Amino acid sequence: MIISRTPHRISFFGGGTDYPSWYREHGGKVLGAAIDKYCYILCRHLPPFFKHKHRVAYSRLETVNNIDEIQHPSVRETLRYFIKTLRYFDDDIGLEIHHDGDIPARSGMGSSSSFTVGLVKTLYALMGKVISKQNLFKEVIHIEQNLIKENVGSQDQVWAAVGGLNRIDFLQNGEIIVTPVIMKENRLRLFEQRFLLFFTGISRYASEIAGDKIQNLQKRKEELTKMMELVDEAYGILTSEKEDFTDFGKLLNETWLLKRKLSNKITNSEIDGIYESAIKNGAVGGKLLGAGGGGFILFYVEPENQDRVRDALKDLLYVPFNFDFSGSEIIVYKPDYYNKHRQFSTY
Repeated sequence: MIISRTPHRISFFGGGTDYPSWYREHGGKVLGAAIDKYCYILCRHLPPFFKHKHRVAYSRLETVNNIDEIQHPSVRETLRYFIKTLRYFDDDIGLEIHHDGDIPARSGMGSSSSFTVGLVKTLYALMGKVISKQNLFKEVIHIEQNLIKENVGSQDQVWAAVGGLNRIDFLQNGEIIVTPVIMKENRLRLFEQRFLLFFTGISRYASEIAGDKIQNLQKRKEELTKMMELVDEAYGILTSEKEDFTDFGKLLNETWLLKRKLSNKITNSEIDGIYESAIKNGAVGGKLLGAGGGGFILFYVEPENQDRVRDALKDLLYVPFNFDFSGSEIIVYKPDYYNKHRQFSTY
């Protein structure tokens, strides 16, 4: 039995510039962090005592005899990838895959990429192999964008695999460069304590909203270019010696005003009402996370105003969090008899 734990993420700046259709032509950059809300994947070889060969448990339960019958797109395409590309698994081996998560799906926290990163990490461990963080996010980007063919960018997979508070640059040649934000421990904690995260209760299909955004990318060159510039400004604030992060919050407000122009599906009257209420009660800035349309909303609020904002948004679920610096990791490794004789190797 193998169990992986993979973090979800919050994106501060640059969202939209991580789509290949944009950064392959213009380059892209984002700033954000992984947080201590996790996706757990349990995987084991299923004993050959059942009528079915594979069992996949998530919000529904699938029992099938052939991988092609699996409905969950990430599980199906990831297993196909392991069979066709890595030449692993055969008709005699059944699998059980079980998912549990701290965050609901379709909520703007990178849950789909966390799932796939955790699944790939777990399957490598089941093979008796270790995959590097860089190869992990590269393979998941390939699976999601080219095999599942989802309308996803390339940042969620990186934070899920690597963890941390990072700036990520997407080069025109496809290379991805991860630069950790270096801060003294006390400054990091002061910064971390200035955010309030709320769940709007609105779920949405990110791929649909992202598809609309992708169609508009070339029409929104001015907005996206400015959003990349805000990454540089925010990174400069974090890497300075100042303990006042208020300007960071102001930049969040600026990037939200830009983001909402990328698609008319990003916000609505309910979300606008939440945002206006938070600002009225002391929030400096904030943004809806992920593709938009619902899910989680993040605010920068100085400590003296946080009670007011929480009270103003008391009808929403408040979600405390800390940053995660581990990335995807195997937390239980107990190989069974199918792979106990396989040599442990590094990929």
